[in-house]
Amino acid sequence: MQRFKIERLGQQGDGIAPGPVFAPLALPGEEVSGSLDGDRLSDMRILIPSPERVSPPCRHFKFCGGCQLQHASDPLVAEWKVEVVKHALHAHGLSASFRPIITSPSQSRRRAVFSARRTKKSALAGFHARASNQIIATLDCKLVDPALLAGLAVAEQLAVIGASRRSELNVTITVSNNGLDVAALGGADANGPMLVDLARVAEASDLARLTWNGEVIVTRHPPVQSFESIEVIPPPGAFLQATREGETGLRSAIQEIVSGANSVVDLFAGCGTFALPLAAQARVHAVEGNHAMVQALEKGWRKANGLKHVTSETRDLFRNPLRAEEFLDFDACVIDPPRAGADAQIRELGRAKPGNLAYVSCNPRSFARDAATLVAAGYTLDWVQVVDQFRWSTHIELAAAFSLTSA
Repeated sequence: MQRFKIERLGQQGDGIAPGPVFAPLALPGEEVSGSLDGDRLSDMRILIPSPERVSPPCRHFKFCGGCQLQHASDPLVAEWKVEVVKHALHAHGLSASFRPIITSPSQSRRRAVFSARRTKKSALAGFHARASNQIIATLDCKLVDPALLAGLAVAEQLAVIGASRRSELNVTITVSNNGLDVAALGGADANGPMLVDLARVAEASDLARLTWNGEVIVTRHPPVQSFESIEVIPPPGAFLQATREGETGLRSAIQEIVSGANSVVDLFAGCGTFALPLAAQARVHAVEGNHAMVQALEKGWRKANGLKHVTSETRDLFRNPLRAEEFLDFDACVIDPPRAGADAQIRELGRAKPGNLAYVSCNPRSFARDAATLVAAGYTLDWVQVVDQFRWSTHIELAAAFSLTSA
């Protein structure tokens, strides 16, 4: 057994000692011992614990892979997440003012993807075990909304009806205003008797909507999501911010950044999470690659009261970004790309220079790359708001304010 001193946390939440040596579930400042397996420690023991080490609030943490950082204090996790963003910016020669992190409370996740598998006698649903394909039944998970956790029983019933013992069923469960919105993928093709069984599960569990392999089986209640006071019915499995608190934090930052604009373009707009509330103050053009999400946004706008004009467009912004000349009618821009960022679209924004720009990101590295492109084009990175809506995980979200400093 060798002895190591942990210096820092890595991108995946592992403790890192000189070498580098990766020590699972170790914290900075701790002294640990273990056997080296390549560059990772096995059979690890904590010899001198960090004062920032805490008792995990969830009894499943030791085995479940859903969380990575429950053993660390909230201040340590908050500081680490902000430092990850600062480090990513520093790699591109950038810095910014950082606002205090916004952290979602426990049991606030309103959307999760559970794995479900048939067993000899029944079925099992939950998250995967740490570094394993084994499913852990997380019946009292401290991460997700209790209403969402009730969907585990639904996932198990769906697995019994339409999953094989050789493969997993992926069950996305979202808490809507009118009940659970459940979308299952990876099951058998639904025949007549199976459709009846699926509908019975939806009825017995009072689901808002049940979707099987992309086909809506039954909609018992509209699975409404509210973006402030605006009601939208997203398509099955559509992207949604993980927590209401996180969504509110991001939206507030965006509204501040583009305040005073008369016309705003929202890129990667989804179902209108930001575009529709912004329409209370400005004309908005929403651009999104998924047509079903665009349709949901349009319907939400038509049914809402008191909003300014919202136009929308289905467009693949990776292959066909808005060109510089298409930004002439907009005072400000909101962009919320996937993890890969939006290199081509950012370059066009750098040419167009549409005034204040709000950038929402779920990947500090791609954000820092895109930020460097914008700064080189004449923008100033004014401030960053880190939002931790994936509590106890290594996932980081942020909103950033850019303003134009040169023509």
